[in-house]
Amino acid sequence: MSQLLDLIIVGAGPAGLACAIEARKRGLDFWVVERGCLVNSIYRYPVNMTFFTTADLLEIGDVPMIISADKPKRIDGLKYYRRVVEHYQLPIRDYEEVLTVEGSRGNFVVNTRDRLGNPNHYHTRRIVVATGYYDNPNLLGIPGENLPKVSHYYTDPHPYYGKNVAIIGGNNSAAEAALELFRSGSRVTLIHRGERMGSKIKYWVLPDIENRIKNGEIPALFSSRVVEIRPQKIAVETPGGIVELDNDFVLAMTGYHPDSGFLRQMGIRVEPETHIPDHDPETLETNVAGIYLAGSICAGKMTNRIFIENGRFHGGQIFSHWNLAAPAAVD
Repeated sequence: MSQLLDLIIVGAGPAGLACAIEARKRGLDFWVVERGCLVNSIYRYPVNMTFFTTADLLEIGDVPMIISADKPKRIDGLKYYRRVVEHYQLPIRDYEEVLTVEGSRGNFVVNTRDRLGNPNHYHTRRIVVATGYYDNPNLLGIPGENLPKVSHYYTDPHPYYGKNVAIIGGNNSAAEAALELFRSGSRVTLIHRGERMGSKIKYWVLPDIENRIKNGEIPALFSSRVVEIRPQKIAVETPGGIVELDNDFVLAMTGYHPDSGFLRQMGIRVEPETHIPDHDPETLETNVAGIYLAGSICAGKMTNRIFIENGRFHGGQIFSHWNLAAPAAVD
């Protein structure tokens, strides 16, 4: 596209949508570009997941989220954010991946590829990066991790019925997956490098998983780690030595991290240890003038710092520092 846009927002999660709402209110010309579907991370959550938070803390753009239960579920979130997009008529180009960004503030070129492989080029004055981290799992780095039976995402218990499933991890995702699989007829083993389950597991989940472990219904190997994955077995290093377990599937619930390579390609400096991008905490502008961050991408690997509840305010925070006396003159 040869038109010079005011803004490109990369990512159509809650934080990206919150930025889009602010742009819409200010009459800007913009696109939201998303390589997956709308709120792709929420879509990939377990189908029966319940949010830890309340509905009002997920709301953006003064659109109320109405649910019948105390806490919203994944399906509630998907319906809600679809309604937000319809309400504000947000311009979203989904299933289109941003490949590279060139240029400088006032005249960036955003190069993309759509789901049919067609290239697109957008010219824009400014960019907001709201890509999150859920597309980039923390890998184990062990032999066999690339086998088809290994996944870093869990969605539904049905495919694992009657199977030996190893769940790697000791935090909320691992606990919820273990409980749901156990109650759906899977033979589950939890493997965690820590001495016990994580203390920040949802308050209604923690006693449940601890009791299942105590009763021997879900065997757990603590202070242990998987060292090799084979087609029908896994090898686990435990305090008592290496043990081998029969295994059909492995769910590695080991967390996720932002795409630092994408940020660096744009010229954004990234702290090597924490993966936190260089940005002003007040304006959320990065070291590259005209490129801003929104949502959990701001926190790098510290994924427990920014959630929907606080990332939803980043749009207002960013725009409060822009000179928008004339809608098109944002430089």
